[in-house]
Amino acid sequence: MAEAPPLPAGSLPGATPPSRPHAGAPAGAPEHGVSCRTKIVATLGPASSDYDTIRDLAFAGADVFRFNFSHGTHRDHAARHAVVRQVEAELGRPLGILADMQGPKLRVGSFAGGRVTLVAGQPFRFDLSDTPGDATRVCLPHPEIIAVAVPGSRLLMDDGRLAVTVEETGPGWLRTRVEIGGVLSDHKGVNVPDVTLPIPALTPKDRADMAFALDMGVDYIALSFVQRPQDLIEARELIGERASLLAKLEKPQAVENLAGILALADAVMVARGDLGVELPPESVPLIQKRIIREARRLGKPVVVATQMLESMISAPTPTRAEASDVATAVFDGADAVMLSAESAVGQYPREAVRIMNRILWRVEQDAGWRAQMAAARLAPEDYVADAIASAVQQVADTLHACAIVAYTHRGATALRIARERPGSPVLGVTPVLHAARRMALVWGVQAFVSAPHTTRTTVEDIVEAAREVVASAGMGQPGDTVVVAAGMPFGVSGSTNLLRVVTLT
Repeated sequence: MAEAPPLPAGSLPGATPPSRPHAGAPAGAPEHGVSCRTKIVATLGPASSDYDTIRDLAFAGADVFRFNFSHGTHRDHAARHAVVRQVEAELGRPLGILADMQGPKLRVGSFAGGRVTLVAGQPFRFDLSDTPGDATRVCLPHPEIIAVAVPGSRLLMDDGRLAVTVEETGPGWLRTRVEIGGVLSDHKGVNVPDVTLPIPALTPKDRADMAFALDMGVDYIALSFVQRPQDLIEARELIGERASLLAKLEKPQAVENLAGILALADAVMVARGDLGVELPPESVPLIQKRIIREARRLGKPVVVATQMLESMISAPTPTRAEASDVATAVFDGADAVMLSAESAVGQYPREAVRIMNRILWRVEQDAGWRAQMAAARLAPEDYVADAIASAVQQVADTLHACAIVAYTHRGATALRIARERPGSPVLGVTPVLHAARRMALVWGVQAFVSAPHTTRTTVEDIVEAAREVVASAGMGQPGDTVVVAAGMPFGVSGSTNLLRVVTLT
């Protein structure tokens, strides 16, 4: 696996970068994104591929960068990867990289005239013939759809702008009735919300893209078109331990199989744009809340994505409704919120990250938000590590600790503590650089790369190291309290069994 260049000698990932005020920021607003508990995922693209822009996005609050493999070449992604790692080294804090696989793309064929107009109430046929279509029929080059469709099944086209209902099926064809008409042009996308399609989530292109991304050294692989738990098994076998697996929840079948998918995924994404095509719009907000609630219960990071600040693709400020949408995701308890086209192809990528960061910061200062996080706190599971995590939160909140220091090998201890949504910031300390980068997606955690655990052999050693980490983060004053969570023996993954209260001197 390709490894990133080392961080600057003497620096600790997680250290606060020099501050720079945001243009137009209100008094008391954050000057960079480190202080926000909810993380920001920014998609890179043509508008955000150069060093200066990527650095500005990280400086403004981006914690994780998404590479969308639906667009761009491997060379494009490799160049962006190199820049992100260069920026990471300069800022001295871990930055996560998420490689988003394209997944299967279902599309109609072409038309003799490039487009046709479908009229509501009229019949329309789909078949396997590659003859250019007309106003009565078109090729549907996906026999899997024709094989499983039944009378009553719906087909949605062009992101749900057109809809037909299947009335009759036959060998290699479907006869449908147009429910919502409009212009249908060549190769528009097709959604089939009512049936589970016998199509693997990984295409040959995805396999090649995934191998390339893993060799590059990305931190998360996002799997598209997930319908059932089995879709994750093949991806997991290919990924192994080289990256974390994030399941994109964008189909109704994924919501129906949510428990099984959450059990196999390391993280999930609420892909609301695609969900909104195949489900009634009024259902999406409730599904978002359900997914966040279930993911948090299991301690799995959850990202809320799509159309969050959509108007900022072409405008320097968001609508008030968009600001409320981002705030709702924070109140729901999401680990991260994501920018897509806003930062990838929009005219104002820097402003989009800055404004999103300001919204996060403002919500997190609200007493109502803090009360809601406390009210939604979950009972600990019946094992030692979870009991320690729950106790860490209670002790830190009771003593108003300036920080929680979580020693962790792969990030599990920090994840468990983050699930409790403590009032104190969590400093995740790990000797594994990739674990630190993966923690960039986790709510409330700032990651530090430490020396190997073999250099710490006693409780006094970890206490002294905790003091150094808190000082590096600029969080404590003499007399302040720090709560430390670790495992003995040190360096053994999953052995969290120690809680220590430390007073800074």
